[in-house]
Amino acid sequence: MATANHRLRINGSERAVQADGNTPLLDVLRNACGLKGARFGCGAGECGACHVLVDGVSVAACDTPVWAVDGKEVVTVEGLARQGQPAALQQAFLEEQAGQCGYCLSGILVTATALLARTPDPTEAQVRAALDGHLCRCGAHNRIVRAVLRAAAGART
Repeated sequence: MATANHRLRINGSERAVQADGNTPLLDVLRNACGLKGARFGCGAGECGACHVLVDGVSVAACDTPVWAVDGKEVVTVEGLARQGQPAALQQAFLEEQAGQCGYCLSGILVTATALLARTPDPTEAQVRAALDGHLCRCGAHNRIVRAVLRAAAGART
């Protein structure tokens, strides 16, 4: 596929990007847009480190070609905060000390955001199922689950 102009809406801003249509979205975000929050992990969509929201759905940016997101809303972990303040979910992660090295957290945060948007009051089992495809080598899984449940509880109050 030849290089073309792709119109993307990233974190609420319109962006025009020149790239081959098959270029992975992750490469476009990190290299053309300077958004480093989504991380390269396995490169095969299996680890979750690169997840971003596309029209509210968590997807692996490492194996999503840029042509597939033309005209769609892309939200990265950088887009979760509002007016310089962490989103409630991000704050819950801080309060629960849910991160250790943090490499996996950007993907986990966007996937948890998608979960809470469609299921505002999830059970622990629903949180674990939603995050099942995210690998965390630090073993912070229980703190991560507690943080998602805390954010959900805070939204109810």
